Amino acid sequence: MVKSNCFNLKKQIMKKLFIAAMLFAGVTSFAQDMDQKTEREHKEKLTPEQRNEKQLQKLTTELSLDTNQQAQVKQLLAERSAKAESFKEARKAKKENNEKITAEEKAAYKKQMEDEVAANDAKMKTILKADQYTKWKTLQEQKREKMKEKVKEYKKENN
Repeated sequence: MVKSNCFNLKKQIMKKLFIAAMLFAGVTSFAQDMDQKTEREHKEKLTPEQRNEKQLQKLTTELSLDTNQQAQVKQLLAERSAKAESFKEARKAKKENNEKITAEEKAAYKKQMEDEVAANDAKMKTILKADQYTKWKTLQEQKREKMKEKVKEYKKENN
């Protein structure tokens, strides 16, 4: 009888240890999930002016812009940012009114964006020197490739 009580006692202790270990593992994995926020959630929210200033500083460093070029690029960034904000507000208003964007509107937007990119490109070409412009185009292409990779990763994660 003493042996069976001892065996039952060991069995109960083992069960409790097993349950405690499982609870600990579950809590630990849950805590790790909470810590791993997406990159987007970690990014700070910048105002359009702050984004423009940050981008200007980056371009100044990467392209060695002089003060005249900085002023012109700053103006260009401000114009671009204002257009983007107005478009964002229009999209937001449509979304709030539960209006769907038609295929024609999508095509018009795409055309408008292509025109904006071409106009921006032409303005940058007049502002920058030939070597700076070449470097800027290379940086733009690298940025585009990086975005494509991020989109692929996002699609992979969410499918």
